[in-house]
Parts: sequence; C-alpha cells; structure tokens
Amino acid sequence: MEVVISSPLILSLLIISLIWSLPWKGVAMWTAAKHSQKNWFIVILILNTLGILEIIYLFRFAKKRMTFRDLKFWKAKS
Repeated sequence: MEVVISSPLILSLLIISLIWSLPWKGVAMWTAAKHSQKNWFIVILILNTLGILEIIYLFRFAKKRMTFRDLKFWKAKS
C-alpha cells in the first residue's frame, strides 16, 4: 500500500510537527529513563501528542522538574 501526500500544506504541517515533537519526546524519554520512571517512558513512547504530554511530564511530573532556565542550554551555567 502506497501513501501519497499530494498537498504541500499537509506535507509542511507534517514536517513542522515532527520538528516540534521529536526534541520534546527525546528529552522526556531520556529524563524518564534516567529517573527509572518506566510507566512514563512507555506512555511517552506510545502516545504521539505533538509534544504536549512530553512538556507536561517534564515540567510537572518528572522527579527532577525542568524549569524555563533549563531550556537556555546555550548559556554557560554558573
């Protein structure tokens, strides 16, 4: 079965959603694995919520909650 995306708008939205959600999913899964939160790891792996579940996990439910300062990874920590 071949899937063809003929609309440039749909293709653009798909690429944008991938660019947005993949980093959030990666960070959330990494954090869940590092803190041995297996249930969160499995839920984040299976569900694709365009980063919403991942952001909620990182800022609210992770053992070491992420802060907005943590997002400034390009600045040196003092």
